[in-house]
Amino acid sequence: MNKPLQSSFSPALDARVARFGLRVAAGLTEHSQHLPHDVSERLRFAREQALLKARTARADQPQLVPSTSTVHMGSTMALTGSGDRSPRWLKLASFMPLVMLVLGLVLIQHSQFYQQILAAAEIDTALLSDNLPPAAYSDPGFSEFLSTEQE
Repeated sequence: MNKPLQSSFSPALDARVARFGLRVAAGLTEHSQHLPHDVSERLRFAREQALLKARTARADQPQLVPSTSTVHMGSTMALTGSGDRSPRWLKLASFMPLVMLVLGLVLIQHSQFYQQILAAAEIDTALLSDNLPPAAYSDPGFSEFLSTEQE
């Protein structure tokens, strides 16, 4: 037997559509008894061909569509699966935000480190290119700084 289709219409409209369908089916069944034999044979053959095409189309379609439903729990709504195991790619894709966060933090740390190096180099350049008082040359720490820079 065919499963009834879920519709988004109101129950009253669904009932009227169902009654109309039953009336049309009853009328066709009633008038099919008075058809000539060749017409009824052509209709039978066409019906068999349509059923065969429907079976092959149904067999060609993949059956891996997971069913989900929503469940109301108090003031929240939960999405529930069919109980099957989720595909592996879906599990791996759920870790992508975490991977992107870690990569972003590493990039920020590298950028901060590079900016600190540039700031220190800028201060050293300003110190070394500026005119120094003669007392700076006699400072032992400054001469040690110059000797380590040349090596």
